[in-house]
Amino acid sequence: MLNQYPLWKNLLVVFVLLIGLLYALPNTFPQDPVIEVTGTRGEQVGETLRQNVVAALERAQIPIKRSELKPDRLQIRFEAPEHQLNGQEVVAKALPPEFTHALTLSPDVPGWLANINGRPMNLGLDLRGGIHVLIDVDMEAAITKAVERHAGNIRTELRREKIRYVTVKETGNGVDVRFQDAAVRDRAEEVLGGEFRELGVTTSDEGGDYFVRLFMATDEEREVKRLALEQNITTLRNRVNALGVAEPVIQQQGERRIVVELPGVQDPGKVKDLLGATATLEYRLAHGEISDAVEAERLGRVPPGTALYRERNGNPILLKRQIIVTGDEMTSASSGFDQQSGQAAVFVNLDSKGARRMRNVTTDNVGKPMAVVFKEKRTVGRDEQGKPIKQWVEEVINVATIREPFGRRFQTTGLDSPQEAHQLALLLRAGALAAPIDIVEERTIGPSLGQDNIDQGFASVMVGMALVLVFMAVYYRVFGLVANLALVTNLVLIVAVLSILQATLTLPGIAGIVLTVGMAVDANVLIFERIREELRVGSTPQASIHAGYAKAFSTILDANITTFIAAVVLFSIGSGPVRGFAVTLAIGILTSMFTAIIGTRAVVNLIYGAKRIEKLAI
Repeated sequence: MLNQYPLWKNLLVVFVLLIGLLYALPNTFPQDPVIEVTGTRGEQVGETLRQNVVAALERAQIPIKRSELKPDRLQIRFEAPEHQLNGQEVVAKALPPEFTHALTLSPDVPGWLANINGRPMNLGLDLRGGIHVLIDVDMEAAITKAVERHAGNIRTELRREKIRYVTVKETGNGVDVRFQDAAVRDRAEEVLGGEFRELGVTTSDEGGDYFVRLFMATDEEREVKRLALEQNITTLRNRVNALGVAEPVIQQQGERRIVVELPGVQDPGKVKDLLGATATLEYRLAHGEISDAVEAERLGRVPPGTALYRERNGNPILLKRQIIVTGDEMTSASSGFDQQSGQAAVFVNLDSKGARRMRNVTTDNVGKPMAVVFKEKRTVGRDEQGKPIKQWVEEVINVATIREPFGRRFQTTGLDSPQEAHQLALLLRAGALAAPIDIVEERTIGPSLGQDNIDQGFASVMVGMALVLVFMAVYYRVFGLVANLALVTNLVLIVAVLSILQATLTLPGIAGIVLTVGMAVDANVLIFERIREELRVGSTPQASIHAGYAKAFSTILDANITTFIAAVVLFSIGSGPVRGFAVTLAIGILTSMFTAIIGTRAVVNLIYGAKRIEKLAI
């Protein structure tokens, strides 16, 4: 009896080994300190800008490794972190206002390897360094904002039903509506109670006034807070994705806090500006002519119910204070081009309430101008403590005459470029923050500390592996050397799979790899002991090899399935470090099954399978 694999199985083993070596290779290349330059509104980074930045760094005598112009960004690579830090201020001064820069790390993978999607595995915050931010969400502001929204909708509904009221006043968690007539109050109670079913409704009489109070019950307040937290998490995740951070962690902590971890990012100022950034659109009716706006600006007085704005060309314009719809009521936004003018445009869809309000206003104001106000919260400087000073910047990007009523879907033009339209659509899709945020904790883990963790983790893997290799070689001789070869191959395959999946390796993940090393050799111990048992009962060497692999397979499979189930459970209910451990453990189980059973059998067949032997070195 001879032990030989068919040709296709041997080729499969060789193919898997070569693919593993190829995709594990990117992890041997160093991570360069990099300064990335991008447009604040999606502006194109061109060759002229690259030359200006490189020239500024050369004048400051800061050495660079090379500069790379990507489709949407410019990357300046440095040899050392201190060159990156020294170049930060130089690059900031050389950039026009519409461009920004950020510090990061980027692998220096050869082009041929990058073309076949060869990338190093992502390293977690504890290994790569980066920024940890704990954010507190202002839930009181979320309730206030919800009450304001309800107050505006109540006014609109009363006007639509032609119910006369005296005042609509926001108080605490509700809205008080005052009437002069009890019959009118009773009708308003019926209308508002039917329209706003999510709110509680009570009535009261005070002197000669009659009140309807609409308020949020405890369950409704809890739901508003939950939705505010969820929307903020979604918004922050969309913004962080724009940074290109590999495997960011953005998750809820408690009832009002959010944890953000950004591996590889080393510029906390830029991160905080991004997380707190706000951009939205407001639609308002215009008031009067241009001459009225010029006169109001000259006198410093504006008509009641209006506000003075400026268009992008600098001309003043009067707009009514009442907002028709805002970005909060937009369900989707996409960029494109206006079919008639060819200008860049943003196509907007509104929710049901926003669509109804837009349709009512445009129906009543056909032939009148309506303006689109772009609002963005920008950093305009820093105070004496170095903290950013932020303020709302508002500009009218478009004024158009309402030709016919419209509601749910429409478009906005007047943007400077297709890139700005694309950027605005992205911000609108991400949405404004549902409630203000406050960064209550911030930690920056430097690359040097991350490198120490990598060195210590690497040492632990090597020490554990060396002890196993020595034991296997001494105790099982030739078969032990075969198991050692499978063990090294298994480690390569784990790294390759992590790189292909772009999974994140953390310190607990390294612990999972160390555990996998022991489990991988455990399968070979079971096989080799079965072979030794067969030899002891008098079986031939070839029959012992065949029986050893066949009889140990079910035991190995049972053991690995139970461990794999545990890894799946850890991944599904765990978070952060626990999931990192579960990922490497699960991958290690699959690769060790392949190397310990199929891989070692192929090598043993190659050594002993094609010849008659009297004794095995086991």
